[in-house]
Amino acid sequence: MPERPNLVFVFSDRQRYDTMRCYGNDWIQTPHLNALSEQSFVFENAYVTQAVCAPSRSSIMTGLFPHATGVPRNKLVMRQDAKTIAEMVSPDYKRAYFGKWHLGDEVVAQRGFDHWISGMDRLWEEYTNDDYLAFRTDYHHYLVANGYEPDQDAPPGRIFSDHFRSQLPAEHQMASFFADHARDFIHENADNPFVLYVSFLEPHPPFTGPFDDLYDPATLPVDPTFMKKPEGGSMFNRVRADFFMQTEFSDAIDPESKVDWERRRNEYNATPMLVGHDISTEAGWRQLRAGYMGNMTVVDNAVGTIVDAVDEAGLADDTIVVFTSEHGDLVGTHGMLEMRTPYEEASRAPLLMRVPWLSSAQRSIGGNFSHVDLVPTMLDLLYEPTPTGLHGTSRAPVLKGEATLDDNDVFIEHNGVGDRDLGNPRINRLNELPWRTVVTSDRWKLNLCATDQCELFDLNSDPYEERNLFNESDQRDRIHEMAERIRRWQHATGDDAPLPPV
Repeated sequence: MPERPNLVFVFSDRQRYDTMRCYGNDWIQTPHLNALSEQSFVFENAYVTQAVCAPSRSSIMTGLFPHATGVPRNKLVMRQDAKTIAEMVSPDYKRAYFGKWHLGDEVVAQRGFDHWISGMDRLWEEYTNDDYLAFRTDYHHYLVANGYEPDQDAPPGRIFSDHFRSQLPAEHQMASFFADHARDFIHENADNPFVLYVSFLEPHPPFTGPFDDLYDPATLPVDPTFMKKPEGGSMFNRVRADFFMQTEFSDAIDPESKVDWERRRNEYNATPMLVGHDISTEAGWRQLRAGYMGNMTVVDNAVGTIVDAVDEAGLADDTIVVFTSEHGDLVGTHGMLEMRTPYEEASRAPLLMRVPWLSSAQRSIGGNFSHVDLVPTMLDLLYEPTPTGLHGTSRAPVLKGEATLDDNDVFIEHNGVGDRDLGNPRINRLNELPWRTVVTSDRWKLNLCATDQCELFDLNSDPYEERNLFNESDQRDRIHEMAERIRRWQHATGDDAPLPPV
């Protein structure tokens, strides 16, 4: 047992839980993640706090739910009193953050991290200091040094578009760039305790990259709800499925609306950062998913670089290695793209923890785990004190065999604040509605919204969430009891989102 363990925390963006062999995917080509899982605790049911980028990562960094971090949606600066794990650990630690930040200015070291490598050229005017808009990221300068020319106007200059970046060779992908810097940092600090966070953008759209030909779209395995619109569920999800499956025109109130909706949809689908594929056919959907899965190999190669660096530096026995994702992506499941929903494929994430002094071989952790517990768990494993006021709880005793997650409920929020155009006016309006979710220890899920169709799913018999039981008369007692759990959680965490009277 090391006296001062190191922490290497790696997370991807929009990676579904079912993109790894340890979660039942026996065909995906991710040898490095497979190897890591064989040495790790594998959490069977790990859930994000919100299936939206910035809110989710605010919880990953702070141990608080998004409604308390000041980041209920994207493009907001995290509250100063919401401390990150880098501000909680001893100053003896070297603290580094490489990758997508999305919680404030991207280009400057902040929030307790003294080593910083930036990558996202699209700096959001909503939260970026005006002086920084002219700055270019470390990744930008790297690409220029390797002979590439920026392709997109971004006054006062030009930047590299995400579509351009996605088409680069594997060795010049953003994940590879961050992994190389992580490798160097690990070797340079082999004699110092460190906390290193590496945040990949991949497999975030565009769903294309250097491994587009890795899978045959025609034979690519898909889940039972692929291209299958939800029935009896929330209006938000049904309208989104209509939009993506291109059947929403039947609901247009007049011919002018029909034309406008079709135009907006075509623009949305043609934009690489949003869809970038023709999804008017099953072949198009399959091609999109094949590209998404191919980008898992980009992530996998980068993870391999980082884990190999830990081992080559002689730090394997002294270093916690964690891998997860900020949320998943539907990529055709339930006939939709994106996330913003408590469906399992969006809100459930892979989670591996390699803690060599506790276990050297894969151990499966059952029950429910929430990302809000990551910070207190990491602090506990680092033998660092946990500040008061966090919403999360250390689950280190579970890893030590002193406790289980068998009785653990998890809570998920969607804060109902739109941050961009999601395709058509109806979707945008419905996206303004807040949702609150509980997944109970006995694997039932209740999704509550004050002004939309609520949902109840039995994940034991209906793992793909096809049958909404909310309106079943024999489930009233269960719904009432689960709703009370949500209300108690709201009281404990200071959440004031309205709930329906159930």
